[in-house]
Amino acid sequence: MVTTERSRKDETLAYALQQLINGLTLGMIYGLIAIGYTMVYGIIGMINFAHGDVFMVGAFLSLIALAGLAGLGLTAVPIALALTLVFAAAIAALYGWTIERVAYRPLRGSFRLAPLISAIGMSITLENYVQLAQGARVKPLPPIVHGGFTLYEGAGGFAVQLSVMQIVIMITTLLCLAIFTYLVTRTPLGRSMRATEQDRKMAALLGIDTDRTISLTFVIGAALAAVAGLLFLLYYGAIDFFVGFIAGVKAFTAAVLGGIGSLPGAVLGGLLIGLIETFWSAYFSVQYKDVAAFSILAITLIFLPTGLFGRHDVEKV
Repeated sequence: MVTTERSRKDETLAYALQQLINGLTLGMIYGLIAIGYTMVYGIIGMINFAHGDVFMVGAFLSLIALAGLAGLGLTAVPIALALTLVFAAAIAALYGWTIERVAYRPLRGSFRLAPLISAIGMSITLENYVQLAQGARVKPLPPIVHGGFTLYEGAGGFAVQLSVMQIVIMITTLLCLAIFTYLVTRTPLGRSMRATEQDRKMAALLGIDTDRTISLTFVIGAALAAVAGLLFLLYYGAIDFFVGFIAGVKAFTAAVLGGIGSLPGAVLGGLLIGLIETFWSAYFSVQYKDVAAFSILAITLIFLPTGLFGRHDVEKV
């Protein structure tokens, strides 16, 4: 009897540990997308609601590139993934540049709702474009990255697994966070971004090319979305034209929860959303996992209106 009780507790602990790993992995993907949201908001004070669909386009570009390389007979997985990453990030960056030129720059001096409506229109355009070009069916991808480690094996036989793909996702997100935090805080481009954020007109008077700075921010955010799209495709093995809307809303929620404008806050918010979703799905009704995530967001913003790491806006006089 004592052995059975111990085995049950052991099994419960192993199951919870596995859900923790799964939640962290999902949260890292959300956090990587959220970095793009928060970078754009930090520069122009607008949410790029087409960002989630750029993530979706990046996933499809990755699928097309992997299929093309396989057709050419390239079987070396690291080389294929490196070429796919470069291809998807480069093309997605062009999408980001186009979105800024078409949906944002012409409306930069108008009332604040105009660019928001334009970005939503761009989001719908990208969704329907991919639906027509690639079809509405789910596109599968066979597993490419194999292997993993057994971290813990419960007495009941349940083993806690950490896959190589999960390790790649976590390392990639943390590496991107470190690189772009350094970019924003320590480089001339980062100083231009921060100056444009604080006062665009004064930055232009001081010789900063604000148009170029804003375009580069969109380009960088889109390239990051493509990286997240490739990781999502490799991890889940299936995508469709609508996946960008769902992931985009979750990543936007993560950016707001962490404090929009803060890069570490974006990743932290992504981790929280991923953990909430995963643990809710594991122990409660999976149909209400989104309700749980957004409820936590609402409760947090009641007590912390700027998010966990957000800063209060200072009115310019």
